[in-house]
Amino acid sequence: MNKQTMEFLTQKTNELINSGSVCKEAKEAAENWLKSVGTETEKEETAKYLKELEEDIEPIDDLIAFLGTPLAAEYMGEEGAKAFLVHAEQRKAAGEKYCDCPACSAVCAILSKKDEILAD
Repeated sequence: MNKQTMEFLTQKTNELINSGSVCKEAKEAAENWLKSVGTETEKEETAKYLKELEEDIEPIDDLIAFLGTPLAAEYMGEEGAKAFLVHAEQRKAAGEKYCDCPACSAVCAILSKKDEILAD
């Protein structure tokens, strides 16, 4: 991966780690990738990291389904869940495919450069 792509990936990885909405597995994969940079395990950790991100990004339909549950109301507050549901439905109507929370936004940015990241 070239220097510019590495800088981008490092920046977005730090954004992901520091977001309040990142899941435990994605955060661990991000931290493991950062530790691997410049080592002989970097390429392997990069592949693992991208695979984890692909598994963890929240599709808009899954988000909408979650936002209608009691767990979402418990987690975000009833009004917060309702407001986010409206937002998610608007995103879906506009053709968006994924959640746009800080974690998912960082993941989308990273995955948009997957080919560059995996390039030797």
